[in-house]
Amino acid sequence: MPTEATPLSAAAGARRSPEILTGSGAVLRTLEHLGITDVFGLPGGAIIPFYDELMASTTIRHVLVRHEQGAGHAAEGYASSSGKVGVAIATSGPGATNLVTAIADAYMDSVPFIAITGQVFSTLMGTDAFQEADIVGITMPITKHSFLVTDPADIPATLAAAHQIATTGRPGPVLVDITKDAQQKSAPYVWPPKIDLPGYRPVTKAHGKQITAAAQLLADAERPVLYVGGGVVRSGASAELLRFAEATGAPVVTTLMARGAFPDSHQQHLGMPGMHGTVPAVLGLQDSDLIIALGARFDDRVTGKADEFAPGAKVVHVDIDPAEISKIRYADVPIVGDAREVLVDLLEAWDDVPADQRADTSAWWAKLDQLREDFPLGYAEPTDGLLAPQAIIRRIGELTGPEGVYASGVGQHQMWSAQFIRYERPNAWLNSGGAGTMGYSVPAAMGAKVAQPDRVVWAIDGDGCFQMTNQELATCVINDIPIKVAIINNSSLGMVRQWQTLFYDGRHSFTDLETGHQSRRVPDFVKLADAYGALGIRVERADQVDDAITLALETNDRPVVIDFVVSRDSMVWPMVPQGVGNSSIEYARDHAPSWDVEDADMTGDPA
Repeated sequence: MPTEATPLSAAAGARRSPEILTGSGAVLRTLEHLGITDVFGLPGGAIIPFYDELMASTTIRHVLVRHEQGAGHAAEGYASSSGKVGVAIATSGPGATNLVTAIADAYMDSVPFIAITGQVFSTLMGTDAFQEADIVGITMPITKHSFLVTDPADIPATLAAAHQIATTGRPGPVLVDITKDAQQKSAPYVWPPKIDLPGYRPVTKAHGKQITAAAQLLADAERPVLYVGGGVVRSGASAELLRFAEATGAPVVTTLMARGAFPDSHQQHLGMPGMHGTVPAVLGLQDSDLIIALGARFDDRVTGKADEFAPGAKVVHVDIDPAEISKIRYADVPIVGDAREVLVDLLEAWDDVPADQRADTSAWWAKLDQLREDFPLGYAEPTDGLLAPQAIIRRIGELTGPEGVYASGVGQHQMWSAQFIRYERPNAWLNSGGAGTMGYSVPAAMGAKVAQPDRVVWAIDGDGCFQMTNQELATCVINDIPIKVAIINNSSLGMVRQWQTLFYDGRHSFTDLETGHQSRRVPDFVKLADAYGALGIRVERADQVDDAITLALETNDRPVVIDFVVSRDSMVWPMVPQGVGNSSIEYARDHAPSWDVEDADMTGDPA
């Protein structure tokens, strides 16, 4: 490979002929130019030329995963914990299709993610060649864009465009599929390339009239709520949100994707809204007269039955993606723009509103504070003598602290992790919010630990989720990625079992996994951890919980897996049953708050 000479002047540089690189060399060089330092992948026939180049790289760390889905979720965890772009690499056919779940997950949760896949020779495309799949066609609905590259000269501009698309506007995944012959052939390497993206012009600065209108609606509102979504985290707008909330005095709710965007310890925080949200957050939104939605998409898990959601509220909807605005709920004031920039402008507009022209919200706060007093977040101790999962998760958060990173799987343990760990900073909470992907936790935690090596990283997983991607423990052991794994082992598919208990007369159809108490323990998670070279611990008594968590925190030479054997009868409360309005929230089983929108008599028996 030719050595690039140092130019004596700009003119000399302009006269120098471009370096000739193979397509695979161009991929590596471009990733280096884009500042990529870590990638996750698994080689195969159609991507071998790039892996041959990657072997010699001294600037990019490659983490060899055990399954391509693991590479995708690791790239997500890397991105979500650090704000950088995540990169996953796979071969053609099944290698590429194994990435699809992670790509869809990243699309739903707006994660900046580049998937690079090898493709069969361009001359073989369309012939059903060995390991051929139309991955561009497959992923088109679940990416911001998908590229097919057949000419090595196009590689620098395509990857640069993919990086720009993935990281600007509403972040999301981009796929770059490169044929094997494009990787093998050579072409002049031109950097920086010309990027031509006709029609792609994300709006970040909001219209001034909309900002003024929003500030006026807030000044007029007696029962406002700031409804904060994951877009605030993705835009890095937490500091601006804090200043705006404190200036306005408005209550704040943070969705599942926004946990940590606003400090849990702050007096204005009502908690998480939605199906398993806190009673103050759910009923606060329901009885509000103004909702300022910031980077939120009015997901069905938040709104419940959409036409019964917050019936008396006007809506200011702020989102960088214009397609989200008024998609579910009509926005009285639509604001297209980046959440951070919009919050700065909103604060300036609010400061211009005279104090004597701002509505009195003291009665509103009195009602909300009463809700907080009457319906604190809690749980019932199990009656079967087994451990309460909520208590375990709470202790993990307390002993680790707010500087830790917590990646959860999907199901009951996900909701308990969102509820019982106190989040004080953004990017500390990682989960599959939109897609609800079982198996997300372990590889996402792995990616987060690569991105944030000095932080403690927990994978809080269920016994069902853990069995979908636990092979990445091998990746962690071999690559010195010492994550902590807490398996909340209720020996069942817990959330499905909860629904079966509540809505299907207790018919627990095919949800028993035989992993926990009084079961065959298939597999035995402690033996499994030992087989992988991790530290395996089993906890079955309350007096073992703190010691196990402390040992995990003190062990940094290998991953730790703790099998917490918990009650299978524990349920996630509060809960809004699917398909009904949020006014039907139940604080616990058969105990619902008694309240009325008209007179806001929001009282109830928390027993």
